[in-house]
Amino acid sequence: MLTEIHPKLPMRNKIITLNFYTTQLKFKVFGNSDHEDYLMIQKDNVQIHFFLHKDLNHLENYGQVYIRTEDIKSLYNSFVKEKVQIHPAGHLQIKPWGQIEFSILDPDNNLLTFGQSVI
Repeated sequence: MLTEIHPKLPMRNKIITLNFYTTQLKFKVFGNSDHEDYLMIQKDNVQIHFFLHKDLNHLENYGQVYIRTEDIKSLYNSFVKEKVQIHPAGHLQIKPWGQIEFSILDPDNNLLTFGQSVI
């Protein structure tokens, strides 16, 4: 039986990734953060893991995660308040597939889309 999923995304620099997720998105470090080439963060019930990829061309990175939320408008407003840059094509909007969504890019061009059902 499957119980959870914790995506693993590439990062070029652990300090930059850590600062972005903990300062702007308000995630917390999860587990042992002493590993130079690996990072685990958590917010509420969502964990994201990162592996070091120093040679990553962020312009060719297509890492993506879809994160469900129960209060998307509050989450969106908190990101705007923290001056998190919303993806130019990913502002808060209702999609034809019955989700209200918005998206951001992290420093390594990993796309995080946040969504909530409107049905």
